[in-house]
Amino acid sequence: MYRPLADEIRPRSLDDMVGQEHILGQNGLLRRIIESGNIPNMIFYGPSGSGKTTAANIIAARTNRVLHKLNATTAGISDIKDMISDLNPIMAPNGILLYLDEIQYFNKKQQQSLLEFIENGSVTLIASTTENPYFYVYNAILSRCTVFEFKEVTAKETEKAVLRAVDYMTEKTGGAEIEEGVVPYISQACGGDVRKALNSVELLFSAGVKRDGKVYITLEDAKTVSQKSAMRYDRAGDAHYDIISALQKSLRGSDPDAALHYLARLLEAGDMLIACRRMLVVASEDVGLAYPQAIAIVKACVDSAVQLGMPEARIPLAEAAVFLATAPKSNSIYKAINTAIRDVQQGRTGDIPRHLQNVHADGTGFEREQGYLYPHDFPKHYVKQQYLPDAIKDLKYYEYGENKTEQAAKAYWELIKNGR
Repeated sequence: MYRPLADEIRPRSLDDMVGQEHILGQNGLLRRIIESGNIPNMIFYGPSGSGKTTAANIIAARTNRVLHKLNATTAGISDIKDMISDLNPIMAPNGILLYLDEIQYFNKKQQQSLLEFIENGSVTLIASTTENPYFYVYNAILSRCTVFEFKEVTAKETEKAVLRAVDYMTEKTGGAEIEEGVVPYISQACGGDVRKALNSVELLFSAGVKRDGKVYITLEDAKTVSQKSAMRYDRAGDAHYDIISALQKSLRGSDPDAALHYLARLLEAGDMLIACRRMLVVASEDVGLAYPQAIAIVKACVDSAVQLGMPEARIPLAEAAVFLATAPKSNSIYKAINTAIRDVQQGRTGDIPRHLQNVHADGTGFEREQGYLYPHDFPKHYVKQQYLPDAIKDLKYYEYGENKTEQAAKAYWELIKNGR
């Protein structure tokens, strides 16, 4: 029976695993828990190919509990009932270890069906998920589990697994000649997914040209196999929101190189419109009045990109990204409107001053002088009068930012309002 290479050479011990040094290193907390033999309920959270299933298998091999494996994409309540039926002193004297893969696909009822057995210790749950468990796993389950985050495996760490796979396949096929650069390329191109890297190795050996009893693996074939494989992206998953967040934070943080990197990832994933929207937001939220023309410039770039379409759209969007990243920053408007909205939501309003009201009521029983002072009738087009309701007349929402443009406006109005 065929077994994928990734499964065939799956590590059997923690020392053989690559990556996750923060939890599985010599003094890592998860490693110490596994070696103690006292396995609690756990949730492994991280990207595909980062070692979650491998770690669960190693735990299962070290425990004296009956192992059940379920995948939430295909399992249901009936599968849980079948597992529970094994809970008896003869079949499972020490209880059951349940490895539940992709727990985010279980609905609330399915997850809650496990609660009683997790609570009394008859079932030890090890669940894995590629999505943030704090969004997708219900609180009742979360409160009974310890969450361990598995991080993306680095290219350097992945290379160890790729070399192991190459050695295994070389011995299995009777010999191979590997062109220089193949192993580092696959390790880099897999995007931190060890399983994907090992699948690439297997495919290269299966399709490699055979001469003189050897398989010849070329760098060109490696590049073909690994096309776009480094891209981790799911329009509805964490990676989607992480890249968007990273783009905006890079623009806000004035790092043009990082901004271009995350923009490129969005464009390669076909998410141009999200990139456009994010940069329009930054123009107002993070550049704001430090460079008031920013929104017009970015809007022009975005309009050009939408009209051009890819691949040409990358140019005006890159222009917008670098412009925003290198522009002066001010969030004075962002803070001001948020504070004003919060006050309105909390009922801090009051009657609009009479002199600001519309004149529609004049002559209908409310005949009295409105008292509005028309600023353009006064020197420098300014006259002091109350604009906020009486109840909040002394509130200040807007504070001038510490940038050239806003400080110039501040100086201008201080001169006029002080009568100089």
